[in-house]
Amino acid sequence: MIIKPIATNVITGFLGVGKTTLIKRLLADKPVNEKWAVLVNEFGEVGIDAALLGGSGEGVEIREVAGGCMCCAAGVPMQVAINQLIAKAKPDRLLIEPTGLGHPREVLKVLSEPHYQNVIKLKSTLCLVDARKVTDARYREHDIFNQQLEVADIILATKADLYTQDSLSDLKDYLQQKNLQGPKFNKASSLLTVSMAAALPRELMNLLNEPAVIPAVKPSKPASLLTPKTSVFELDYNADVLEFDERGMVSKSNVGEGAYSCGWVFDPSHEFNFDELLVWVKNLEVLRFKAVVITDEGIAGINLVDGEMTITELDDVMDSRLELISLSQINAKVIEAKLLSLSSRLSF
Repeated sequence: MIIKPIATNVITGFLGVGKTTLIKRLLADKPVNEKWAVLVNEFGEVGIDAALLGGSGEGVEIREVAGGCMCCAAGVPMQVAINQLIAKAKPDRLLIEPTGLGHPREVLKVLSEPHYQNVIKLKSTLCLVDARKVTDARYREHDIFNQQLEVADIILATKADLYTQDSLSDLKDYLQQKNLQGPKFNKASSLLTVSMAAALPRELMNLLNEPAVIPAVKPSKPASLLTPKTSVFELDYNADVLEFDERGMVSKSNVGEGAYSCGWVFDPSHEFNFDELLVWVKNLEVLRFKAVVITDEGIAGINLVDGEMTITELDDVMDSRLELISLSQINAKVIEAKLLSLSSRLSF
């Protein structure tokens, strides 16, 4: 039985801006006597971010919803995931990371529904943004990119150590141009900056505890996927039974919001050549590539955004998962053949 509403933050931002990295750092700094839950929504069909977060550690429960915006279909997948996560974890705080191509207004609308009034207490919505992107028309003209900024109570300029002298000024000018420096932002923080290698701003946690300002959204039709006889606790949109083919592989794809994704899951018998895989990844021309892979040099998390690659060492994974997101169609067969050539199957 929930005694008090759960403090809940929505953490938005476009693809590859560092949302998962930020959440990992917030989890590392959480009070030891609190239990936190994380709901991660991915645009791609193969879940990777939970593994990049390091799985469920002590006092942390993580759940993934893959395959596009979880607030679509009248928010049913999102409600199912939230209700099951809350019932299992009974958290003190809930962090929700929508996909970088999701609709944050709709996410906030679902969380503001009357049946969540005594369950969830919405705190500040945080939008991560790479200040270098505001001069790129692909971002400036993208509805989701702008919507993420518009719904935010706090804007956090990430990767600040990579900025030029003009980057932050460009972002500030853009926010002013979009009229995103009014009372709402003065109430919270207007703008914070952070280097992904430096400590988080000291005031960030205090700002995350501020009440959210909920943007107005158009009313939508009631959910048609649920009937009064159906409990959301009986549904499971996260069930993912993988059926590997004779090569020990599963492939999945998705398309939406002008973007395409292709993902692959390889069973644990596959071991990738670490050096050759990195050479291939560095030469990819895609919007985003991310992976958790079993290699001949250990388990690696790989993240590529606009030509910038980061690699992390992971402790354990059940299989290897790789995914590409592009603004143009992906030749999945060519990439699939390349991935198979970069791995070998071990006998157990």
